[in-house]
Amino acid sequence: MEDMIIAPSKAIKAEQIVDDLMRAYGQEILQLVYAYVHDKAIAEDLTQEIFVKCYRSLDSYKGKSHIKTWLWRIAINHTKDYLKSWYHQHVYVTEDTYLHTMQTTSTVEQRIVQQDEDTALANAVMDLPILYREVIYLFYFEEWKIQEIAKMLRTNSNTVKTRLRKGKMLLKNRLEESQWRND
Repeated sequence: MEDMIIAPSKAIKAEQIVDDLMRAYGQEILQLVYAYVHDKAIAEDLTQEIFVKCYRSLDSYKGKSHIKTWLWRIAINHTKDYLKSWYHQHVYVTEDTYLHTMQTTSTVEQRIVQQDEDTALANAVMDLPILYREVIYLFYFEEWKIQEIAKMLRTNSNTVKTRLRKGKMLLKNRLEESQWRND
């Protein structure tokens, strides 16, 4: 998706800008947050809070980075703050649901096998430590470049590469262990 450009103008109201941002990036932010919290309802609540925070701090956006990068930074920081919060660490949710992708296979058997593989992969990704999960999510699911991820996470590109490599290794090991147990 093409990055939105926000030019400082009194003619454009902040409400309209945030509304446009929600339409353009709402689903992506929801998926990003879900990758951190593993709960659809919490991800939806946090996504709403992120756009409220965006609205309140819109005047602080200086245009030094793309609006998408700025918004992702807000989302990541807000989500990490939630994960550190007392509520998250002491309140446990009993229902665990996962987002599933649309299936493109034609036969029932293929769809079932593909669904099992997708679920195993999603579970394995979600079980990775946050350092590896976030770079894998941004690189493979959001298709961000390593330099963009490094800038957003405020680290260097070699660190991102190392986290990707180690995350893929952990993911491979977990999937192989799971496959071995199922055979």
